[in-house]
Amino acid sequence: MLWIEILAGLVIWLSFWSLIPRDEWWFRGADFPRLQILCLGFIAFLALLFWSGEWDTRRYVFLTLLIAALAYQLKMVLPYTFIWKKQVASVRPDQLDPQKQISLLVSNVLTPNNKYHLLIEEIEKYQPDIVLTLETDQTWQNELACIEKDYPYRVPVPLDNLYGMHLYSKLPLKDSEVKFILSDEIPSIHTTVRLRSGHEVQLYCLHPKPPSPTEAKDSTLRDAELLIVGDQIKDLDESCIVMGDLNDVAWSRTTRLFQRISGLLDPRVGRQYVNTFHANYPLLRWSLDHIFHSTDFALVDMQRLPHMGSDHFPVFVVLQTGRVFEQIQEELEQTDADEDEAQEAIQEGIAKAEQEEKIVTDDMAQDYKDGTKKP
Repeated sequence: MLWIEILAGLVIWLSFWSLIPRDEWWFRGADFPRLQILCLGFIAFLALLFWSGEWDTRRYVFLTLLIAALAYQLKMVLPYTFIWKKQVASVRPDQLDPQKQISLLVSNVLTPNNKYHLLIEEIEKYQPDIVLTLETDQTWQNELACIEKDYPYRVPVPLDNLYGMHLYSKLPLKDSEVKFILSDEIPSIHTTVRLRSGHEVQLYCLHPKPPSPTEAKDSTLRDAELLIVGDQIKDLDESCIVMGDLNDVAWSRTTRLFQRISGLLDPRVGRQYVNTFHANYPLLRWSLDHIFHSTDFALVDMQRLPHMGSDHFPVFVVLQTGRVFEQIQEELEQTDADEDEAQEAIQEGIAKAEQEEKIVTDDMAQDYKDGTKKP
């Protein structure tokens, strides 16, 4: 009975621990392994239910708390399964229009990884309109030079700190900027993509630091960067896509708040998890690489691509824009409490960045600092 109680106690503790609204990594870390916690919880539940020992008060208490923990974990992960209502519509065969489509591939390559050819093979196979690589340094830039003939529009940001990124596009880009929103170590790419139909899409490419003992001690800067971008997007009456390794899971409090603030949709809801990290450990995986988009896009294709030597799997998504999709898809409902929570997180992030002397006077952050946020 002891091992059952220990297992059940661990699941109960981790479930309620993740509810504590703190930014330190040892709190936020409980957001990630919800599927693993759920599996352990079901093992403990079955053991408690069918163990032949006496049904005393202690056993009933453990079982009750465990059921509550499992219900909470199911609430968080079930939206990313086929049994849930799809947040994003699928494009029917009779609706397909290549002129209105955009295909995107995002890949965190892992800087020391030297299996360059594996990513190049996937790019040549799928021929995405947009390729975003993360953790790419000058060596990776040199190795990917062979794809440049097909990608005339590029925004290179080679860095040696695991936060370099490169944007390659077959479609015309304009007003491209590399921003360092809250840290001079962490770039993001902001640009406008023109589809073959002439329709323009605002594209945001992000890769904030994760809360971990080896990276950031808390999630404050990560959360603030994501919410700053989301808060800017909500004021735009334009097509938008946010993509990248957000170092946060789809079901986290911050990511869900980002969706409500920005109005962007997640094509995984009602379909599948698309777990991208850790590529080398099948039993320890969750979704860190994301593509969110505005309500005028629907889904043509979405898949996780094969292992290419990194600790992340690449993700490939094809979207199609159209007014008909905007009419049938709804943004997540935002409340006044969401706005207050987002603004508080943004201000905390700016204050922390200034305290650590990492902030760059970027217009996106400066607007909030001065209290004059621009629409």
